[in-house]
Amino acid sequence: MNQHRMTPLTESGLLTALSVVLALMAVYLPFIGFLLVLFWPLPLIVLVVRHGLRWGLMAAAAAGVLMGMLLEPFLSLRLVIAYAPAGLLLGWAFAKGLSGVKAFLLTIAAAIAGQAASVGLLLLVTDVNPLTMQVELLQSSFDTSLQLYEGMGMSEDTLAKTRAEIEQGLQMLTYLFPLVFIIIGLLYGGVAYVTGGKILKRLGHNVPQFPPVHEWRLPQAFLYLFGFALVGLYWGGTRQIMWLYQISLNANALAIMAGLLQGLVLMHCLFRHFRVSLFLRIVFYVFIVMNPFLAQVVAMTGLIDMIFDYRQRFSARNQK
Repeated sequence: MNQHRMTPLTESGLLTALSVVLALMAVYLPFIGFLLVLFWPLPLIVLVVRHGLRWGLMAAAAAGVLMGMLLEPFLSLRLVIAYAPAGLLLGWAFAKGLSGVKAFLLTIAAAIAGQAASVGLLLLVTDVNPLTMQVELLQSSFDTSLQLYEGMGMSEDTLAKTRAEIEQGLQMLTYLFPLVFIIIGLLYGGVAYVTGGKILKRLGHNVPQFPPVHEWRLPQAFLYLFGFALVGLYWGGTRQIMWLYQISLNANALAIMAGLLQGLVLMHCLFRHFRVSLFLRIVFYVFIVMNPFLAQVVAMTGLIDMIFDYRQRFSARNQK
């Protein structure tokens, strides 16, 4: 039986068409559009792995042109800038046989850079910051709710206190705009890595494996970042150096997130050692994440674990 291998041009055309369809669905489907746009880089990943980076670049450019004809040129340009770098670099990393950690970090960096470049382009052309617009929408929503509570007879003191807390929270959110790009990059990079790896495996390609959860160890740099952030928060807050305060606030939040992840991994190892059921593990994880005090304790434990490596100490003690 004769086997016909699909040519790069044919496969590139099909995957480019798939990218355009995903973009159209992401724009016109109101509820699942946000989820569909997460998968937009997948055709580029497959194309780069199977035929090389050059074909991926041409497919991204062709998809951008077609989307510009069907949607709107500026929207399609922003979509390509925001999502194509992660797909192209992840496909290149898979094709080069980089380790799972290096491929994942490269994808996250590309996703963060792409999102920042897309927002920067929007701000440059239209002078509109989408993050500020979201904060303004939240402010409007809270104002409407407070007016409703005022009509229901809530006291002026309670309303003033609630309004002050909301304004303080929204101001803090504006300070954390840089962290938003990191979180979005983690989300998009993680989805691209996991789904792209699964698709390539189904197509018969060897994909580098990510280390199992119990082997995850974040660098000690996050603990030092946490210490420097505390100093920066003190200096920036007491001396009214707002740029230092904002940078330190984002660095502190990033270090806390890293510590929380490390702490949860440490808990996972303990649950795994004592053979705790999966259901109870999920309950504990959700309870910790939803409880600010416990999340802070786990995060501090994770930051300390970056230096002392409790897992290695437990393993050494068990071997003795």
